[in-house]
Amino acid sequence: MTLRYLFSLFLAVFMLSLNAQSVEKDVLFTVNNEPVYASEFLRVYNKNLDLVQDESQKDIDEYLKLFTNYKLKLQEAKALGLQDKTSYIRELSSYKKQLAKNYISDSKVTDALVKEAYDRMLYEVNANHILVKVDENASPQDTLLAFNKITNLRNRTLKEGFDKVRVEVHNGKTIFGEELGYFGGFKMVYKFENAAFNTNVGEVSEPFRTRFGYHIVNVIDKREARGERTVAHIMVIENKNDSLAEKPEVRIQDIYKKLNQGETFEALAKQFSDDKNSAPNGGMLKAFSGGQLRAKEFEDVAFGLKKVDEVSKPFKTDYGWHIVKLHKISPVPSFETIRLELVEKVKRDSRSKLIDEALFKKLKTKYTIEPKEPYLVYFVSILNDDYFKRTWKLPADFNGRETLVKIGEKTFSNNDFGVYLTNTQRNASSIEPLETLVSKKYDSFLNESLVTYQEDHLEEENEDYAHIVSEYRDGLLLFDLMETTIWNTAKTDSVEIESFYSAHKANYMLPERVDAIVAASTKPKTLKKVAKLLVQDMPIDRIKSLVNSNDKVDVIFTSGIMDANHQALPDNFKFEKGVSKIYKHNDANVLVKVNKVLPSTKKTFDEAKGAVMSDYQNFKEEAWINDLKSKYKIEINDNVLKAVKSKLKG
Repeated sequence: MTLRYLFSLFLAVFMLSLNAQSVEKDVLFTVNNEPVYASEFLRVYNKNLDLVQDESQKDIDEYLKLFTNYKLKLQEAKALGLQDKTSYIRELSSYKKQLAKNYISDSKVTDALVKEAYDRMLYEVNANHILVKVDENASPQDTLLAFNKITNLRNRTLKEGFDKVRVEVHNGKTIFGEELGYFGGFKMVYKFENAAFNTNVGEVSEPFRTRFGYHIVNVIDKREARGERTVAHIMVIENKNDSLAEKPEVRIQDIYKKLNQGETFEALAKQFSDDKNSAPNGGMLKAFSGGQLRAKEFEDVAFGLKKVDEVSKPFKTDYGWHIVKLHKISPVPSFETIRLELVEKVKRDSRSKLIDEALFKKLKTKYTIEPKEPYLVYFVSILNDDYFKRTWKLPADFNGRETLVKIGEKTFSNNDFGVYLTNTQRNASSIEPLETLVSKKYDSFLNESLVTYQEDHLEEENEDYAHIVSEYRDGLLLFDLMETTIWNTAKTDSVEIESFYSAHKANYMLPERVDAIVAASTKPKTLKKVAKLLVQDMPIDRIKSLVNSNDKVDVIFTSGIMDANHQALPDNFKFEKGVSKIYKHNDANVLVKVNKVLPSTKKTFDEAKGAVMSDYQNFKEEAWINDLKSKYKIEINDNVLKAVKSKLKG
């Protein structure tokens, strides 16, 4: 091997590596002469790789087809001017504003509040309170009056007892004295939560103010939070389409008797629970915490079970009748498990004001805003009582050109603040002095302007934010395009849809089914007796009276039209008219009386309509894509594609 050969080999490898590194800056393909860079394709491919379930889409060439189709649709959307629609502009703006909060807020403050919230989720507080109502914008005189009143009431509670004073002063109008019961984090406004969690058991808090007025809180008890419960359930609902079916309250009692006779909960759930999602798993449900379920009765029963494997008595909710078995008692999840959920809760909660205040402070520093307010006396002088009637207008000789404040490269004038004052009259309170009102309004105006300016320039400053906004921007356009071009038109193309159905009827078939009665029992001997009675065509009610008693249920029947996947039928059951042999199924014994075998038949248009609509839309979209390919020329740079493949595979 010569030195020249080794050098050539080294140079080739070096150049290949160099090309792979620089490929991101190259144009991968053009659509209608508009470039699409390799960097975008690489970013999107790598981002979606783990989300793709169809293995064929992980193939680079197949994914490139999807990506070029995506860009074709965007080209068409822009040609139709969908980006100029008011609804599109409004929704994009709203999304950008919401997304920007994740990038511009002070993470240190958020993290501290999230950790505090988690610590409070570990406990629940039982408390009572007294509230003296006073308006948020009350005059200094009224505010002082309310404060003095709550202070006097606190002094009384310390001498006479909190509950005695609470009951005496409650009038339901200006003073409220209420029992609150147990509550945890996020259940009260933040200031109230703070007072409750920071007050010792048996003590009364110092007076504190919320938007409702002044409070004092008496903490009665603190306990550890109940955490989560994992349970299984058997649910029975009324089957109005089956005339032979029992009433649900009768059926659930029969199942409960079988439980008490020693049959397993899991087997009975698999056989008889009407919750089709949990039945195959023995009735098992996902873990839940207090307040998470819509059915309070279900939650109360579940948390009332104290020992693992304990089973409840039958009970009713709005969803049906249930029996619950406790599988696991879990403490509050770890901090890392629910951290992201807590972040979102904190941002929606009243404590988010602390995050906002930290953000405003950071932006004022970033854009060097002077802490001293500009001269606002002029604005105080032009306001009058009309402002509180929401009829105030800027005076004809309003001096609007003068500069008020500068944020970054943008100058805000008196006119900008004047317009803001005009538009926010609805938030004014006539009980506060004009000087205070103008100062508050300016502070709000400045804060909102700072945030808006930062949001407007965030795409220039943050690449991750810019990518996400770009994807959402394109996604909105694509949704509007598909809705107007494919989805809505498919809904109205009734003649074409029925023609499509007629041409593809063989694709829409009902499976072979049986009209059957299934008897289930742990005792094969009892089922043999049932088999003889079924052969005699004896009614189910009569058979039940012979094999079951008031205190003991040996057999439970299920009847109706069933396909091969029905939970009551054993695996590989052969569809034949008559009474079957006894099978082992779901940890029990079953036999089946087939009254009638219903052959596989073509679905009617109404039966297949959902699937037909979906297939028709796919058919129409495929034809439309072919039209777009003719309308907009796609040119792929094979050399860049080769380098992209090398980078992805290397």
